[in-house]
Amino acid sequence: MSAPVARHPGELRWETRLLTVVTATMVVFGIANTYGALSLQTGSGDGAGFALRQLVGALFGLLGLSVVSRIDYHLWRRFAWPFLLFTIVVLLIPILPGTEGIAPRINGARRWVDLGPVNFQPSEVARLAVIIWCAALAAKKGVQVREFKKGVLPFLVGIGAVALLILGQPNLSMAVLVTLLGLIVVFSAGAKIGHFILLGLGGLLLVFEKIQGAQYRVARLTTFLNPGEATDAAGMQIHQSLVGIGSGRVLGVGFGEGQQKLFLPYAYSDFIFSTIGEEWGFLGVLLVVILFGLFLWLGMRIARSAPDPFGQFLAVGITAMIGITAVMHMAVSLAMMPTTGLTLPFMSYGRSSLIISLVATGILINIGRMRGRITRESSAE
Repeated sequence: MSAPVARHPGELRWETRLLTVVTATMVVFGIANTYGALSLQTGSGDGAGFALRQLVGALFGLLGLSVVSRIDYHLWRRFAWPFLLFTIVVLLIPILPGTEGIAPRINGARRWVDLGPVNFQPSEVARLAVIIWCAALAAKKGVQVREFKKGVLPFLVGIGAVALLILGQPNLSMAVLVTLLGLIVVFSAGAKIGHFILLGLGGLLLVFEKIQGAQYRVARLTTFLNPGEATDAAGMQIHQSLVGIGSGRVLGVGFGEGQQKLFLPYAYSDFIFSTIGEEWGFLGVLLVVILFGLFLWLGMRIARSAPDPFGQFLAVGITAMIGITAVMHMAVSLAMMPTTGLTLPFMSYGRSSLIISLVATGILINIGRMRGRITRESSAE
């Protein structure tokens, strides 16, 4: 027997439809800019080849979005713990000795797991796993989340375990992001602001200690705080990024015609926003901001009207995952924060990030579709 339908305005459907359109637009725009960012490159691969690989990732991701958007999101609550444990296992692979064959060191870090035809970045999976686990645990604890010992502390153990494994790769920016996303879910569940102030201070001390322990992180921080005093190697990325964005003016220099990408490492991933600014100009930058703004607005509308606490917390976490990652990427490109290496969701080259972002969006769409339907899970809350 199908679930009874409550009285909700039929226009709620437009939110999930518009969310799908916005997401698809960003994916298509991202594939085009992956090609554009590499069209003049020599030695970094063929632009068409990169775009084709990104297209393959997009097809898998859109397939995942289509399937997940039709599966009751309460299923994720049941598998929250297994998903988290699976994530911890795959995060262990790159840091265990003797695993170099399937987790090679690239640019001084081991962040990838290569299992033949399957090549993925475990930390990308961790973003979604932590959000689902925190949402499930928060829904279970209810008002207990306002306590520290019974409420916040269990979250810190789980989030901390995942963050420490990501730090071991090493990947400080992703560890900070995963921790932040988990805490946002806990905060949305009603945790006290005082707990987060104390945790924030402790987190800042830990981050500062990790920065001091790596010279390249110190150089990035120095570049951000004192651009004129930074070394050429440390300041080159930010300088070229700003020059590229400034060169675009209003209409841009033209698709594929940008020159700063020749001097900017990873112009197709870590600094795709700069490439967009140069080739599409202010109008292109404005389009990107509007698209992400629409995504955040729609995501929060879905979260606010979700049928149960788990759906609300999960929608908040997924929306934050896309929004915060996008803001951090743009901030780095505009020299508003130290270089992190985070990709721009849906647009930067990177199939792991793209697929996870699309699957997460599929879950968000399903939450939106379930509004108005009375389920056993929601009625049991």
